Amino acid sequence: MRVLHTFRRLGVLLLAATALYAAGAAPAAADDPGWTAEPAAGTAARPGAVRPYFYLSGTPGTVLEDRLALVNTTDRERTVTLRGADAYNTADGAFAVRPAGPAAEGRSAGAAHGAGAWISFGAGATVKIPPRTRAVVPFTVTVPPASPPGDHPAAVVATASGHEVGVRIHLRVSGPTLAALTVEDVAVRGRGPAAVVAYTLVNRGNVALAPELAIHAEGLLGEVPGRGARPLPVELLPGQRVELTEPWPGAPVADRVRVALTVTAPGAAPAVGSGTRWLVPWDLAGWTGLGLLGLGGTAAAALFLVRGRRPRRRASDDAPGDEPPAPTPAPDHELTGASR
Repeated sequence: MRVLHTFRRLGVLLLAATALYAAGAAPAAADDPGWTAEPAAGTAARPGAVRPYFYLSGTPGTVLEDRLALVNTTDRERTVTLRGADAYNTADGAFAVRPAGPAAEGRSAGAAHGAGAWISFGAGATVKIPPRTRAVVPFTVTVPPASPPGDHPAAVVATASGHEVGVRIHLRVSGPTLAALTVEDVAVRGRGPAAVVAYTLVNRGNVALAPELAIHAEGLLGEVPGRGARPLPVELLPGQRVELTEPWPGAPVADRVRVALTVTAPGAAPAVGSGTRWLVPWDLAGWTGLGLLGLGGTAAAALFLVRGRRPRRRASDDAPGDEPPAPTPAPDHELTGASR
């Protein structure tokens, strides 16, 4: 019995080991591309430092250099294609990169039009990475001589096996900088705890901004609870416009409110935008309308009944012996010019 028990334990261990080996040798899951792309660790100023994105700066006309690290975590060779791309804010404020679109007039397919066009991998735009291998790919950013100062958002985009990874490049061209923004299209939607304040932020300057928002509100009877200043989860890129909403749980259920938004950002003057709205509960308005409709219907019915009860004159109500007046005879008219 002990020998049988021992064999059973050995069988379980062998099955577990086989499962672990199979898991390690299995291909990557559908949500795991099997490779990564990130800035190579370390710079000349900070060797070995881990970087979440590239940060480059220089004067117009200079050539900047950096390196991209590609890691193949699978047991088969990977072919990765690299390109530069322009970056922008989506309508809701997210950071995104321009896709590789079709060819345009005078431009090749997938070519960038902004700072993404300044990025070059030379002969290394297509990289073959052996299994379980890390490859470091150098690239350059050539700043045109006539480039305006300020931030020029871009990204390095790596594509392999239908999967795309973008690594941001925070690129600043030396020169005067301007931090400026405006708040537009302020509106209140919903009411009470479900209310939100919708607004549009526009970056009017040439540097990226990290804005903070505060809400001040007043009703018919004075100030109502707003929201204190808090950082917004968005980095507003130069020249970009985003449409955002901010929860307002302290909004009144029934009132006429004026909402003033104050947005601040480092180096920029505060921007203020406002909007006004009547907050009327639809259920209260509905019951009020039904009440007025019912009151009007009752008044109309009462008026109809009063008119219907008025006495009418009947022939039997006339006094006995009274004769109806005789008709007045028509007067005789003489016809002139007729023969007699």
